[in-house]
Amino acid sequence: MAHIVVLGAGLGGTIMAYELRDAVGKAHQVSMVNIGSTYSFVPSNPWVAVGWRSKESIEVDLAAVCKKRGIKLYPQGAKRVLAKEKALELNDGETLAYDYLVISTGPELAFDEIEGLGPDANTESVCHVDHAVKAQESFAELVKNPGPVIVGAVQGASCFGPAYEYAFILDKALRDAKVRDQVPMTFVTSEPYIGHLGLDGVGDTKGLLESELRNHHIKWICNAKVERIEKDKMIVSEIAEDGSVAKEHELPQVYTMMLPPFRGVPAVRDIEGLVNPRGFVIVDKHQQNPAFPEIFGIGVCVAIPPVGKTPVPVGVPKTGFMIESMVTATTRNICRLLEGKKPDTQATWNAVCLADFGDSGVAFVAQPQIPPRNVNWASSGKWVHAAKIGFEKYFLHKIKSGVSEPFYEKLALQALGIGKLKDVKTEKSSD
Repeated sequence: MAHIVVLGAGLGGTIMAYELRDAVGKAHQVSMVNIGSTYSFVPSNPWVAVGWRSKESIEVDLAAVCKKRGIKLYPQGAKRVLAKEKALELNDGETLAYDYLVISTGPELAFDEIEGLGPDANTESVCHVDHAVKAQESFAELVKNPGPVIVGAVQGASCFGPAYEYAFILDKALRDAKVRDQVPMTFVTSEPYIGHLGLDGVGDTKGLLESELRNHHIKWICNAKVERIEKDKMIVSEIAEDGSVAKEHELPQVYTMMLPPFRGVPAVRDIEGLVNPRGFVIVDKHQQNPAFPEIFGIGVCVAIPPVGKTPVPVGVPKTGFMIESMVTATTRNICRLLEGKKPDTQATWNAVCLADFGDSGVAFVAQPQIPPRNVNWASSGKWVHAAKIGFEKYFLHKIKSGVSEPFYEKLALQALGIGKLKDVKTEKSSD
């Protein structure tokens, strides 16, 4: 009997454990290691931050569903991956041995890399539900005492969709509170242009998002390097193509939400051969680490080079469809290893995104996520807001019930009206 351990119980880790459990059956043991037993639906955090959702409404206790599915849950979390020993050092001192390990930890939020950044300093965050709860408290104060607002993503960030979402959701919430006319808003981003998204755009995301920002009276600054955030202002350098400072900005603020840079979590950081200098897990085309072939990586924790050179560092997002594809490929490759065969399945890294704007939104499909693409589509409308609500309800139900059904491919099919999107590629094999 092999022991397969999934490290992390976020979007990727939870469905990874479910899919492995279905695939390997009772012949093998599946365990999941996480800090706590709670799954939190991160895409709903922008709604929590303006009081449209409660923390409890987007959380699932995984203890019961893991017991039902036959997945051993270790809620004490991991202190360190002992790659050479094929084991995890857990936070309570226990050592957990594995035959195969899937790392799906997500990132560590590197607030400390910019002075004044983060919920313990001078900005809000929607990256974690507890941050969103604090942001909601600050939002209530903003309604009472309106003033300048800044929303965006700093240099090194690799997840831009939630920044756009929150800017428009905040705009809607302020309009509902009838104080939007007293709140100047600026979108500050490290992207080279609006709608780049770390993907060099998808369809006409540049035109769509620029139009939405103008229509909502939100100014913007691109190629932005945030120098520091003080209690009442943000200092920003606008960087030219040659790397020089084209313009310096001193932006007043009473409420700021900036997405931070990401790095690998301490449990994997600085392990030679396993991670890159930022602590992201190195994987090959089969999601397998070359130095430690019994280790696989999926999701935000995986190392992906940026899409081209930009004046300010911009990372590549790992979207839900992309993660789902990684999960399926990893499951099939581990099953082949259990059968004594070589991995043969690749994730295609497609992207499907629903960006909610409070009462409308933008959707896009990129196949594959990194250009050039076979499908390069974007659209906008009120239907996106409704679709995002439906997505939230479905996904939370999926997590509660322990279902490993792929959702993003179905969403892409409905959006595009096409017959099939392959989420994995299988190489020809003589096995």
